[in-house]
Amino acid sequence: MLYTVSHSPYHCDLSALLRLVTAEDEILFLQDGVMTVLKNSESLNLLLNNPTSLFVLENDVIARGLSGQISDSATLIGYNQFVDLTLKHQQQLAW
Repeated sequence: MLYTVSHSPYHCDLSALLRLVTAEDEILFLQDGVMTVLKNSESLNLLLNNPTSLFVLENDVIARGLSGQISDSATLIGYNQFVDLTLKHQQQLAW
């Protein structure tokens, strides 16, 4: 399943999300959700204890002036790769 997170970690129950995901799932952070994977953040530490693949929409990182502040544990992707993720996962859940 593809989980998309569009809200700031301060307005999202990340712990509840992490109880649902499995190693086969992937999480995409977009809009204000990109703040979840800032280097050395508490929310990132929660994510790193989980085997799920992490992706971040690069345009949203740039729009928020966060270039260079995103953890290397998350893969920056563009819109084409976003489409590829949606095609890969038949089920998706916006968080």
